[in-house]
Amino acid sequence: DPDSGASGVVRYSLVNHPANDFDIDEKTGQIFTVSVAGKSGTFDLEVQAADQGTRQLTARTTVKVTVDASSRNNIVTVVLNQKVNMVERNIAEVKRVLAANLAWNIYVIAVHADGLQGKARSSTDATYVEILAFDEANEVPAEAVKSKLWERKSTIETQLEKVFSAPVTAAVEEPPEDSATPELTATIVLGVLLACTLAALLVHVVLTVKRRRYRDRAEVMTGVDNPCVTGSNGSLKN
Repeated sequence: DPDSGASGVVRYSLVNHPANDFDIDEKTGQIFTVSVAGKSGTFDLEVQAADQGTRQLTARTTVKVTVDASSRNNIVTVVLNQKVNMVERNIAEVKRVLAANLAWNIYVIAVHADGLQGKARSSTDATYVEILAFDEANEVPAEAVKSKLWERKSTIETQLEKVFSAPVTAAVEEPPEDSATPELTATIVLGVLLACTLAALLVHVVLTVKRRRYRDRAEVMTGVDNPCVTGSNGSLKN
């Protein structure tokens, strides 16, 4: 806006957008995602530009935003020790700091106050920022993003402290490790069942042998005591 003073200051906003999927930087007009996890497609956003003069002038336009379906495996969660409303308010700056330090295009997928799998955290001073990194048109693998985040951790925290005007810690949330994979679990179960089966078979064999020995001994004893099966000299008849 070539006007001077307040009339030359333009502020941007989203109009008729009740959902919390997108937000806009009121100073630059940059649109960014807030929470589009699991969503894809084209979204029509109505953007308004207004100067700050006494007789405020406004203009509106429709912006089409396309969200591509991305692999959940490459989403990385950055945990900041700041309240969620403060992070949402400064999300454009958070995104800028991450992009500058990682040297990749950063897309914010979601900002929320609970951890993995919707489990609420005891502290309210923790915000989880889910991001995707792109190198040109390709997703950057999550492990590469995590490695660079740890490498640049100190610098990222220093720059974010200027954004929030408070001490900042930035960590990478790791998903919980399963105690055993399904294949390993199946192997363990089958191994236990096989061991139980062999043990039962062994017990059955031992009992069968004992029964046969006991029966044979009983028959011998019966033959000795029964005169019908002995000869005149007391020996067993054939």
